[in-house]
Amino acid sequence: MAKARKKRSQPEPKSRGLPATSLTGGSPPARLESLREAVADDGGQVLASYRDPLGGHWQILAALPIDKVAPTPFQRDLSETHAKRLADVISRIDRFLDPIIVVRGPEGGYWTPNGHHRLAALRAIGAQAIVALVLPEPETAYRILALNTEKAHNVREKALEVIRMARSLAERDPRPESEFALEFEEPALLTLGASYEKRGRFSGGAYAPMLRRVEAFLSAKLPAALAVREERAQALIELDDAVIAAVGALKERGFESPYLKAFVVARINPLRFQRGGEPRFDETVAKMLASAKKFDAGKIKADQVAAASGPPDD
Repeated sequence: MAKARKKRSQPEPKSRGLPATSLTGGSPPARLESLREAVADDGGQVLASYRDPLGGHWQILAALPIDKVAPTPFQRDLSETHAKRLADVISRIDRFLDPIIVVRGPEGGYWTPNGHHRLAALRAIGAQAIVALVLPEPETAYRILALNTEKAHNVREKALEVIRMARSLAERDPRPESEFALEFEEPALLTLGASYEKRGRFSGGAYAPMLRRVEAFLSAKLPAALAVREERAQALIELDDAVIAAVGALKERGFESPYLKAFVVARINPLRFQRGGEPRFDETVAKMLASAKKFDAGKIKADQVAAASGPPDD
């Protein structure tokens, strides 16, 4: 008998944060004043200083010279199509209504973790300045997955952002990987990101369900943890080579489907019938590799492929 789900308790109305009339009260911290001075020195203008209504954190609303702002160096690549669409809409309404978030860069200027496309759109239409929420906490730049809402991520984009963040943090803040759970979102993305770096057209969506079951954040510090992720990525690439060969055998028999790789991966996945337990990455991938190498396309029937579902090749 299924257990009844516990209802999540609802917060009391108006029980959290600050009232609207209290956002500018109190004395700003010293680092906010330093940030105000930096904005002025950079040729920008502070429009307001206030506390956010939820957590009471101080921040600045400012107009910044557009050439002083850049995307974080570890976020996903720009979608030219999306940026062009944004530029067209912003130009037609003749208003910029969605401020970006920025933090001071480690060598001056400003990094935006969530405004890459809006920034590119404004540059494309010749804007001189951009309005931004300037946050005094530089670690916000690494919370990019939670902050980036302007264009939905696919598996490849999300994984590459995470591995780039991990490499940047390994140099600046080499704490254990497990302490960055909020920034990285899920451990499988680190291994997938390293895999995409090795193979740009890697089909991460086919392997993600398996990886989510076998991956956990590592207790090792980031430089050492990245070495483990590199090893695991190499193992996945070897597995992918064997899966590609199996897909090729299916195509030689006349099978055509965007789900062939997902079908093969699901077929060789030893976890598909396993419930519970804590499967390990090395053991699981080794079993899948052995099964992929023994995959017999001659035993596969058309109705089996037709019934398959899952992510197509990326």
